[in-house]
Amino acid sequence: MYNTVLLATFLNHRRKVSSVLKIIASNFDVVNDKVFLLQDVDEDNNFILSYNVMKKDIVFSDIVRNTISLHRKKETNTLYTLNALNELVIIQNGELDSTFTLDWIGYENSILLTKVIIDEKENEEEIYLRQIRTKLIKVFNLTKE
Repeated sequence: MYNTVLLATFLNHRRKVSSVLKIIASNFDVVNDKVFLLQDVDEDNNFILSYNVMKKDIVFSDIVRNTISLHRKKETNTLYTLNALNELVIIQNGELDSTFTLDWIGYENSILLTKVIIDEKENEEEIYLRQIRTKLIKVFNLTKE
């Protein structure tokens, strides 16, 4: 198996897709030349490009802004950060436990992220799980685009 990483680039308008695809194609070795365009179901102007690239020793967001690395639960088509996975375990289990088996129902076709809110007066931070429900709009083949 290849040493790859799953990336997601967040866009706030569909007309940015073409220019970002060019940046991705010219800077990364995209696995199978496939880039998936997802749309936020609740915010129609928010789009996500999802793609696997060969792992490099670089900061991906330095090349393509608003890009993060994610993991995928194939059975439910859920993309998630490790912080979001940990937060979901705490929500479902009451504490962080690496042996806990998550119930993925309700997180199908979603991206799970965390949002940290800092209360400077109390010197505390709250971590919230954020679920972005998505739908697939298009699959781009970079060799044919």
